[in-house]
Amino acid sequence: MTPDNVVYAAAVWIIPLVIAIVFHEVAHGLAARALGDPTAAEQKRLTFNPIRHVDPVGTVILPLILAIAKAPVFGWAKPVPVRAERLRNPRFGMMAVALAGPGMNLALAAVTAVVIGVVAGQSFGGPPQGVAGFLWANLINFLLINVFLAVFNLLPIPPFDGGHVVEGLLPRPLVPQWQKLARFAFPILILLLVVLPMIWPGASVVQHIVGPPADALVRAYLSFANLFS
Repeated sequence: MTPDNVVYAAAVWIIPLVIAIVFHEVAHGLAARALGDPTAAEQKRLTFNPIRHVDPVGTVILPLILAIAKAPVFGWAKPVPVRAERLRNPRFGMMAVALAGPGMNLALAAVTAVVIGVVAGQSFGGPPQGVAGFLWANLINFLLINVFLAVFNLLPIPPFDGGHVVEGLLPRPLVPQWQKLARFAFPILILLLVVLPMIWPGASVVQHIVGPPADALVRAYLSFANLFS
């Protein structure tokens, strides 16, 4: 399997993506349990077994298509169940649970940056090849994906984690209207990510809204990695 092989190209993106989104979902569940809601634990979702979290479309099919098309790779897992009424402080709790997912991704990116710095400091005599090259590609992509997932999920619209933060900050009378908007989450997602860029290329959410902060964070993490090389 060579770097220009389709299977190779898909593998070096899908493997780190699955790991990143599993940790993201488990972080939501752990935060919910710490704040009073054990629903995720009761439904055995506090596990790093990817089978318990995989959404066939969002975790496998869509990322595979994006990887083959050499487009930005993203995806989602089955959401970890959280019941706001079981949280000790539902409004604060839902915001904290929402932020736990992106927070986990940023923490994983930091750890990955350290590993990248340490590995890069070793003498390869050139770019790593074979199995080492495959692992290196997964490592770099793991950093990129974790940063992208964190920024992407902080978009302040339903169904993203940023949407839950907005809901928690809204005056209580406006919350029901915001929750109604969440019913149209999937069509909104398709409109913003697929339809709008096709109609108006300059309106790409990924390129113009997610891209700049994600790029800045990646540069910061790589600078941090240099401290360990």
